[in-house]
Amino acid sequence: MGSLPPSLELPSPKISEKSLLELFKSQQNHLNYFFQHLSLPQTLQFTQTLLQCRGTIFFTGVGKSGFVANKISQTLISLGIKSGFLNPVDALHGDIGILSDCDVLVLFSKSGNTEELLKVVPCARAKGAFLVSVTSVEGNALSNVCDMNVHLPVERELCPFDLAPVTSTAIQMVFGDTVAIAMMGARNLTKEQYAANHPAGRIGKSLIFKVRDVMKKKEELPVCGEGELIMDQLVELTSKGCGCLLVIDEAHHLIGTFTDGDLRRTLKASGEAIFNLTVGQMCNRNPRTIGPDAMAVEAMQKMESPPSPVQFLPVINNQNVLIGIVTLHGLVSAGL
Repeated sequence: MGSLPPSLELPSPKISEKSLLELFKSQQNHLNYFFQHLSLPQTLQFTQTLLQCRGTIFFTGVGKSGFVANKISQTLISLGIKSGFLNPVDALHGDIGILSDCDVLVLFSKSGNTEELLKVVPCARAKGAFLVSVTSVEGNALSNVCDMNVHLPVERELCPFDLAPVTSTAIQMVFGDTVAIAMMGARNLTKEQYAANHPAGRIGKSLIFKVRDVMKKKEELPVCGEGELIMDQLVELTSKGCGCLLVIDEAHHLIGTFTDGDLRRTLKASGEAIFNLTVGQMCNRNPRTIGPDAMAVEAMQKMESPPSPVQFLPVINNQNVLIGIVTLHGLVSAGL
């Protein structure tokens, strides 16, 4: 198919920076309205109810509210709190069987009159679950049939027709995730416990991985003695992928480091005399080092610290014995 004739081409949609800024300011005002009118006693009662739940905290909702409910459930799970999302349609076709009298079911609905949720209520009540509606319209049907209701005040939707749920869902998300963090604090969750729930992500790796988990060791180390000639160690300098030589004594104590940058500077300054220079004469005898039990993220911070960044850190034990090397490339490859 060919393109439209010039006379029939549709104008490209455009929006000005001023209009965009006005929209963001309007949304900010709508969110401020929510914060100013939210009932703290209601929110505290809701939070305490979730904290005291002996079973699982289930969330449900339809449409956009369903997506928000699912996301809040995932936030709680990531904090180590037993939670789950219950699809209201699937609940009526068998999934309601997961509920017990130890559970709490939180129903998100802006209007509070969502038909699918109203059908779930008697089934969930028959299972003995405690029911909490989270709604934004006063006097709605859902709040009248649940054990507790939390009102989320919404001034209006940002949508010019006041129809598309873009402000109400933002408020639901802010409310749910803030309550989740309040529960996190009340349960005294530690960084280590949080990291244990995120082992594959950057968050978990930064809190779990230690230097010993990411360092090169043994045959991977570019080592040499201080009496070795620089030119005899070029293969060792370049073949291990570390960009340096680790200079050690016979007992494997670290003496210093010699980098490919040191090689270039020595060659420029010494010329042909480099053929007679030993690594020990030109190495840095005061390199930055790190221990094997330090956190890997600490190693990265140490590499990037003043006066100038470095690409590696020798890893030594308490007796200054070389046991490994951690490189910036290795840390990045590990997901840090």
